Amino acid sequence: MEEAWISPTDSPFRVPFDGSFVLADAPTAPPEDAPDREANEKALKKTRKELRELQQRLYADDRFALLLVFQAMDAAGKDGTIRHVLRGVNPAGCQVTSFKQPSADELDHDYLWRIMRALPQRGRIGVFNRSHYEEVLVVRVHPAILANQRLPSADPATMWDERLASMASYEHHLAREGTVIVKFFLHLSKDEQARRFLDRIDEPEKNWKFSPGDVRERGHWDAYQHAYQEALRATSRPWAPWFAVPADDKRYMRRVVAEIVHDTVRRLPIAYPQVSDEEREEMLRLREGLVGEPVTGR
Repeated sequence: MEEAWISPTDSPFRVPFDGSFVLADAPTAPPEDAPDREANEKALKKTRKELRELQQRLYADDRFALLLVFQAMDAAGKDGTIRHVLRGVNPAGCQVTSFKQPSADELDHDYLWRIMRALPQRGRIGVFNRSHYEEVLVVRVHPAILANQRLPSADPATMWDERLASMASYEHHLAREGTVIVKFFLHLSKDEQARRFLDRIDEPEKNWKFSPGDVRERGHWDAYQHAYQEALRATSRPWAPWFAVPADDKRYMRRVVAEIVHDTVRRLPIAYPQVSDEEREEMLRLREGLVGEPVTGR
């Protein structure tokens, strides 16, 4: 195969493949000429409808899997984006995995083990709400976590580059085997994050969303921005591109994500299976029998 089954979606938010990405230069807000709220919602609804049909074709074709990876700072809207973009998609052909703190069993394996177990089957859409990238994000910001992993060696001078190289290599392997990977970093500004945290505190119906730990992590904002930049630079590749999507406006963000997913699936070489002449003859014979059955009135 070439580097990817299809060329990556062309988008102003696609992270370059040459390692030149600068996170501070990437927008967190929509462009000035972006569509308004009503237009975004209308476009999202249309894209969802078309994505439902494409998902059925992907499922029937049964050669490719689609893996969507979502990463973001807290309150960027990962859960809502996944819910709105994939609303109406057949649950039989879609699975969402949220990766939390590793279990004792997971810590007894290498950090990619639990990712392998959650990969989508051929014909299905898999969604990672957080992912293996936590190992070069939160673990990089809080290296004390490494003690729980009981690694034979962990040299901070080299291990992050080594992990990123392993991730890029593993994703390349998956792509060669038919898993189409699209990764989204929902790029939220620090000011907008503060507003959303305040909403969670001030509005009783949103109190359940608030976690004091999220505010503590906000204190490591610069370290997280550095870790994200390094991760996106090292692992945005034609076979597994990153898209740094502005997240300050949720409706615009959802539209952009949906359109990238739709464009990716639309351009895959997938089709409904064709039956042979013999199978078609058998179907017609069975049809005659069904049509000829007496009507029972039930």
